[in-house]
Amino acid sequence: MFSLPSSTLRYYEELGLLTDVGRTQNRQRIYTQAHIDRLHAVMCFKRTGLPIAKIADFFEYEKELPAHIDDILQLMTGHEKNTLRQLQELTCDLEHIRKKVRYYTALRESFRSGAPCPDYESI
Repeated sequence: MFSLPSSTLRYYEELGLLTDVGRTQNRQRIYTQAHIDRLHAVMCFKRTGLPIAKIADFFEYEKELPAHIDDILQLMTGHEKNTLRQLQELTCDLEHIRKKVRYYTALRESFRSGAPCPDYESI
């Protein structure tokens, strides 16, 4: 479901990111919907660059609500700002890549047709 190796899932258990994982008689792990939901959150946080230690902090704070509500909000608002900054940077980078694709597509067409090569700035 998440394309994670079993070693990563075990590591998440060691860190306390996945708790109360059941086992079959053959010692195979049994994951519940709660584990799957938590893994969705972990993967979201990881993809957006939240360090694993901060992810662990988040889940520790969640255990002690409402005492840590301000800690959670501070962590999440800071991460939201970082994610928005990354998104803006990626949007600019994507436009740069798209311009390269347009340029090299036009360049290939000029090679094939014998037409003059395009000017990068005019693309």
